[in-house]
This record gives sequence, C-alpha cells and structure tokens, in this order.
Amino acid sequence: MDFCIKRELLLAGMQKTAGIVEKKTTMPILNNVLITAQPGKVTISATDLEIAVMVGYEADVATEGRVTLSARKLHELVRETQGDMVHVVKNEKELVTITCDKAVYRIPGLGAGEFPNVAEEEGIQYVTVNSEDLLELIRKTFFAISTDPLRKNLTGVLFEAQKKESGTEIRMVATDGHRMAMAWTMLGPEKEFMELEKGVILPRKGLGEIRKLLDDANGEIRMGIHQGMCVFKTENTILKVRLIDSDYPDYRRVIPVEKGYPVRFERDRVLHALRRMSVISSEGYSGVIVKMNADRMVLHSTNPDVGEASEEVEVSYQDPSVEVAYNVSFLIDAIEVIGEGDGMFEIGGAKKPGIIRAAESDRYLCIIMPLKF
Repeated sequence: MDFCIKRELLLAGMQKTAGIVEKKTTMPILNNVLITAQPGKVTISATDLEIAVMVGYEADVATEGRVTLSARKLHELVRETQGDMVHVVKNEKELVTITCDKAVYRIPGLGAGEFPNVAEEEGIQYVTVNSEDLLELIRKTFFAISTDPLRKNLTGVLFEAQKKESGTEIRMVATDGHRMAMAWTMLGPEKEFMELEKGVILPRKGLGEIRKLLDDANGEIRMGIHQGMCVFKTENTILKVRLIDSDYPDYRRVIPVEKGYPVRFERDRVLHALRRMSVISSEGYSGVIVKMNADRMVLHSTNPDVGEASEEVEVSYQDPSVEVAYNVSFLIDAIEVIGEGDGMFEIGGAKKPGIIRAAESDRYLCIIMPLKF
C-alpha cells in the first residue's frame, strides 16, 4: 500500500471516526481504524459493532491495499505534524511508514482481515431528507432519552414517519419515564419518504454521531433502513447505526386529554430565572416550586445543604392561583430548545403533568411530571 493524501483531509477523517472507536474493549482491533487505498481514493473506517462510519477522500494512490492502525495514535500524529501532504507506505510485514514534511513515523499495523466488515450493503433504498429538519428533531428530543440500561427501549429516540394527505409527517419521541419530549415536521407531498408507522428506535450514542454528520451536511442527506441498521449517506461519508431491537411504549397514552392552565412567558426571562434557581439544587434536592398568580410566576427553591432562593417573573396568566413543584433541570431542558420567542406552559396541577411548547409553533411539546412537596 502506497498513497499520498492532503493532511487536512486525513485529519478530518480521523476526527469523524474518533467518537466511535472503542476505548475499552475485549477486541483490540476495535481500537483501530481501517485504512483502505483504492484508485484515486482513501477510505477511513471505524466501528464499535453497533455504529460504523466510513469516510472517503481523494488521494494519489500508487499501490492499493488495506491496514488497520491505532485510531488514537494516528489522530495525534496527524494533528501534531506540519505540512500539506501525508505519505503512507505499508510493507509486507504490516509496518506502516508515515511521512509528513520532515517528520517520519513507523507504526506497526494489524491485519485488515481481522477488522469487522463495515462495507455498504447492496439493496438499501435511500430517501432524501433535509439535514436541518432532522437536526432540529434530534435537538428537541435528545435531552429526554433515558440513561437507564435496564430500560433498553427507552435508551434511544423513537423515529416515525406516517403518510398523510398533505405529505409525510416525521416525528421523534424520547422519554425517561419522568418526562417526554416530542417533535415533528411535515414533508411536502412531492417528497418521497419511507413509511415507518410502527417506528424504529435510534440509540443515544448513534444519535450523537448522527448529529455530528448532520452538522457538517449542507442541505439534503440520504437515509435508508436495512437489516436492522439505519444508514446515512453524504458525499464522502457513510454512517451506519444499529437500531434498538425492542418495542417502544405507547407514548400517545401519556399526552393529557384535558387542557391545563395556560401560561404564556418570555422564553429567555423564565429560562434565566430557572437557571438561578438551579444554583440551589443538588442531586438530592432538584425541585423548584412554581406558584402562579395573576400575571406573576413565583419560583422558589430550597436545599437544606445550600440555602434557598426565590424570584418573581412577569408572565401572562389569568386563571386561579396554583402551586406545583417540578424538577428544575427538566424545566430548563424543555424551555431551552424552544428557540427564540415566547413559550407556553400548561400547568396541570399537583398530580397532573405539565406541558411546555413554543407559543407560535405546534411542532414540539415536552410533558413533565410534577414532584411531591
């Protein structure tokens, strides 16, 4: 194997694979990246058996070949070297010589035959979707994913797609049992999309890698589901994420039928007030009492180990006085993703869930269960 590649491209490839490479594994090969040189192209691949990424860049390839190298060491090496081009040569003993400017490294590689197969399968039916739309759905639901390994079906986001007369509605839902976030968007009738009425579950770690890919994508991205994998494809990157093989609970049963008391509030004003309340909170005391009076929201937080805090915020509220306790971090998470503008908070009472949504949009809501106090 013998090729030359721009240093900036090799570094970009290593950065895209860094989050996937296993740091603690019983399979040493998973600490490595697979480098494949083909005519005019070099591909860098990484996997942890649940997620796989393949990044391909143009290169001057003199001799084709494959080798695996330590992902961490190669990343550090390329990051710290100077120069525009990197020259990589592998001999018959899997010893790889890397030259950049005046720096020369010789690193032993592992045989590519031991590396899991991460190649793109044939037969995947791709659809195109706007990367910003997907990114927004993930941003508005990711915080509510459960981290409890005993509830595997909740450790990811439910992704649904349902055809309607006006187009296809795509939706993401996440819950940890104490709160539930749901976001959706509508694709026009001219946009073809897969039907996922039952939905699939994208795992938390996989969503983190999907977010990175979407951040770098411009405009539309190709997406497909094949043999228990969700596959995303851009011009030079393929990301494969294994779906969680489980049934998601019927989240529609959690959505309150009865309307709560509506509160319209300035997003930034209430958000900053809640953050000041959170200074008092700790792992054992994370509650904030929300007391509603006419056009007034009074926040109160008490922690015997830290102290107490109170603050009054102007809002739009005309219903009877009500007092409910919530987890302050849950309120912050739910309001933070609304974006600019006003928010709506439907307070259900001491035993009923509250609902937070954007005042001028009907494409996001977060349901939060109250606390006892």
